[in-house]
Amino acid sequence: MPTSPRTAQVQDVVSRLKAGLASHGITLPSLGVDPVTLAASGGGFTPPLVELGRCNLDTAQRLVVALTGDGGR
Repeated sequence: MPTSPRTAQVQDVVSRLKAGLASHGITLPSLGVDPVTLAASGGGFTPPLVELGRCNLDTAQRLVVALTGDGGR
């Protein structure tokens, strides 16, 4: 099955996001391409979404520090 440019783009972004988060010690287990919007994007009308999922408080705090440099304290 050939990969569309849009599919390749969203998969690349997800891979880069995973790597960027990992460099800060952050793992979002459910991070990936949303399969429903990926399937719907075949016609080119709906862009696929990146599924960030839910995370626990510790992971959310790590995200705050990584994005702002501030632990919120």
